Amino acid sequence: MDFQTRAEPMRVLVTGGSGLVGKAIEHVVKQEGGCLKGEQWTFLYSKEANLVDLQQTRAVFEKYRPTHVIHLAAKVGGLYLHMKDNLHFLRDNLRINDNVLQTSHEMGVTKVVSCLSSCIFPDKTTYPIDESMIHNGPPHDSNFGYSHAKRMIDIQNRGYFAQHGRHYTAVIPTNVYGPYDNFNFENGHVLSALMHKTYAAKKEGTPLQVWGSGTPRRQFIYSLDVARLFLWVLREYDEIDPIILSVGEEEELTIKDAVEMIADALDFKGQIVFDTSKSDGQMKKTASNAKLRRYLPDFTFTPLSEGIKKTCDWFVHNYDIART
Repeated sequence: MDFQTRAEPMRVLVTGGSGLVGKAIEHVVKQEGGCLKGEQWTFLYSKEANLVDLQQTRAVFEKYRPTHVIHLAAKVGGLYLHMKDNLHFLRDNLRINDNVLQTSHEMGVTKVVSCLSSCIFPDKTTYPIDESMIHNGPPHDSNFGYSHAKRMIDIQNRGYFAQHGRHYTAVIPTNVYGPYDNFNFENGHVLSALMHKTYAAKKEGTPLQVWGSGTPRRQFIYSLDVARLFLWVLREYDEIDPIILSVGEEEELTIKDAVEMIADALDFKGQIVFDTSKSDGQMKKTASNAKLRRYLPDFTFTPLSEGIKKTCDWFVHNYDIART
């Protein structure tokens, strides 16, 4: 269906609107012409509704009456918090996802696009990983609760289609970074935490301490690229099966390479020390973007050095409001 010729313009509700991807989607919608004539976009913050609670979820859907939902909201924490509290992350995320999907169904929402995570992939697998391999074995043990709850979104989407013909789908971004991320040393995503550490080391004139050996490889994707792709999925992508949103396998690089780009962007000239007594986590999680490329062969990703520079600049200028 061509959404642009719908009789009724979309009313889009974005859960988790204050997070990294939510803020990026808001930017694309408001600053880059991502909002079409007559559309209404609502970015939901957790303080407006606790989606773990079914009554609050229903109330917020009654209030905004969305025709489309982008579901980003999740209970998340750093690696060590997940390891300590896996049951809590499992139960809360199962509730959030069920409340959002079932309420969407009951209220006749046309399309839901949920956000999964690359941590859902099987721990023991062959590479590159593609969309057909999500359920081929257990996820990494460190955050099994969160990972299994996220996997269930895919199962539920299949159920809503099989039983009710609903077009509810999901995307799987690889390592997202960008403005409005969590820059906390311990709970932040790897690039954002490193940006904050580099900023602090430069200010204090101390060496930059990087946890681990710097050898794990990752595919990093700029949050605004993810946001632009989310809008394409919402308007054009018709499959129920999820789609990986990632740069190509050839763009995968080491944490050490990324640290050097960050040091460059923040003009850090001090010593960089890799603390090999700290865990490296998974050495790689290489994902294939072949499916995305079949649909969008010409999509241009923001080069990592440029995205890192933009994010570092944002962090420095917004230090007071950044999540640190």
